[in-house]
Amino acid sequence: MGLRPPQFSLMNNRSYWTAVWCGFLVLTIGLGVRQSFGIFLKPVSAELHVGRELFSFGTALSMLLMGVFAPFSGRLADRFGSAPTIAGGAAVYVLGMVVTATMHSGVMLVVGNVLVGIGLSAATFGPVLGVILRLAPPAKQALAVGICSAGGSFGQFFIVPLASVLQNYFGDWRPTMWALTVLAVLMILLPIGLNDSKQIAAARKASGGRQTSREALAEAFGQRSYVLLVVGYFVCGFHVAFVGGHLPAYISDKGVGLALFGLKLSPAELGGWSIGMVGLFNIAGSIIWSSLGARFQRKNLLATLYLLRSLVFLSFVLAPLSAFSVLAFAGALGFLWLGTVPLTTSLVGYIFGPVHLTMLNGFVFLGHQVGSFFGGWGGGKLFDLTGNYDAMWWISIALGVISALLHWPIVEKPVARPTALAAQPA
Repeated sequence: MGLRPPQFSLMNNRSYWTAVWCGFLVLTIGLGVRQSFGIFLKPVSAELHVGRELFSFGTALSMLLMGVFAPFSGRLADRFGSAPTIAGGAAVYVLGMVVTATMHSGVMLVVGNVLVGIGLSAATFGPVLGVILRLAPPAKQALAVGICSAGGSFGQFFIVPLASVLQNYFGDWRPTMWALTVLAVLMILLPIGLNDSKQIAAARKASGGRQTSREALAEAFGQRSYVLLVVGYFVCGFHVAFVGGHLPAYISDKGVGLALFGLKLSPAELGGWSIGMVGLFNIAGSIIWSSLGARFQRKNLLATLYLLRSLVFLSFVLAPLSAFSVLAFAGALGFLWLGTVPLTTSLVGYIFGPVHLTMLNGFVFLGHQVGSFFGGWGGGKLFDLTGNYDAMWWISIALGVISALLHWPIVEKPVARPTALAAQPA
């Protein structure tokens, strides 16, 4: 069933591509650097004399706080504009990286991750994609959102392998962390191209400005479809955190390297490149799934995507482990990796409109990050208890099926409001 994208663009803004590419780079750096933390799990745990659980807890707590603060960051973006919100979050993110690069104890490990998580809550998908949905003309929204979303995947493809190479070159995680910190400083400057304050003001005027944040939240959580989106997004976060945080260590533990046509990769390097492969294939995946969302019901696409993830996990578990199976798994999962983001973000906007878009997406993202907490921390916890990741693979398979079932009954249509509140630009 064909669907028109939500009519967010309130003026003819020819510079929306500037916002797309600035947003692309913010996501590339912010999420790419964050995803590279899995590279440091083993060396940091060894140097600080802590188990994998503490490192996993720190990164998982970072993801959780990223979600907890996302609604507040979204409210700031909806109220004061996305550019200052994103820049402020980036500054806190960089501070967290400095603490992490200088840490000498488990306490500093946790504090650094806390700051990174809080900062990234304002410099990630919700505020960035909110800008794109407000600035891009309706006919270009699907493509623009898909390209911008792919920035997070490009960060995995480029920055995670780069971190792996630097780690191997330096033989020490600290210089690598400092290099990533310097790169993160660019995030403070890039929001200059993400100014949507005029569009926010126009949206409020067009809607009569009568719906408060509290009323918007009551309306959203009164809709079963919104609650299902929040709960279903938990699974995406669980998958992303577990694979991003533990796949490199899993490959290293198994001693799976690659030797082909003179190319040799150690198990640690293959772990970094596998995460890079996920990012590479999701560049195409984000764009394709987002474009499909302009033609088909997004809730059905999300159900299909989660079911396919379970099949990919199942195939990886059952197949003999090898460099080929690792790369095949990374490529297949990559195509499904962050395709959930543009579909979920635009679906919230389609149902509820642009005025409180970033805040409402913040609460959905909170569900995602709660899942990230359990996926990241749970992987370390179960490993320390059992000595392997077997249970986590099977949990991931079951959760993918559950999320597919949760998305299927979502009602994909704009919420009915009194005329004064429902006014939307044509």
